[in-house]
Amino acid sequence: MRIVIAGGHGQIALRLERLLHARGDEVAGVIRRPEQAGDLLAAGAEPVVCDLETASVGDLVRHLESADAAVFAAGAGPGSGAGRKDTVDRGAATLFADAAEAAGVRRFIVVSSMGADREPAEGTDPVFAAYLRAKGAADTDVRSRAGLDWTVLRPGSLTDDPGTGLVALDESTGRGAVTRDDVAAVLLALLDEPGTAGRTLELIGGDTPVAEAVKNAAAG
Repeated sequence: MRIVIAGGHGQIALRLERLLHARGDEVAGVIRRPEQAGDLLAAGAEPVVCDLETASVGDLVRHLESADAAVFAAGAGPGSGAGRKDTVDRGAATLFADAAEAAGVRRFIVVSSMGADREPAEGTDPVFAAYLRAKGAADTDVRSRAGLDWTVLRPGSLTDDPGTGLVALDESTGRGAVTRDDVAAVLLALLDEPGTAGRTLELIGGDTPVAEAVKNAAAG
């Protein structure tokens, strides 16, 4: 398969790129800064320099035309303000979905966030609240598209601990943490499981092997 990942220099994206490359898939990562290209090459991915905040649909279509699947894993990142949460976490997701539809790429996976399905609680940090609202708006947009076989993945609190290969994956899991390694492993399995299309799934650490958890999610 050929997979194109938006936010290709992110911590989860780099892990996913390594997994895809290791099993022989072709993977490209969309990045904003040319100096990030070396890290993608080291992960086995083709770097595609394209700023998702200023690009047009046409700019992205040419990179997506030969793809079998697209993964939106971009984010404004720590230290960014509320404005960039909207332009990246919402606006870039919408743009990437537009481009995937225009390029005829049906399989589309979004890395979202737990809590994006509700209004942030009173007293939530304003920037984090803007992030959750942006993620929620992006999810709503993607889920409205008949031209995409979408899956929205909402991980819990992310950690850099080594992956366990054991997760809880369901429409509602309750709060919890999950390693970035395990998020990447779940994304890899979701790409192979078309039965998860049309599902919004929460993900935390658990006691079910990744492959089994994704199979169960597909079965509904």
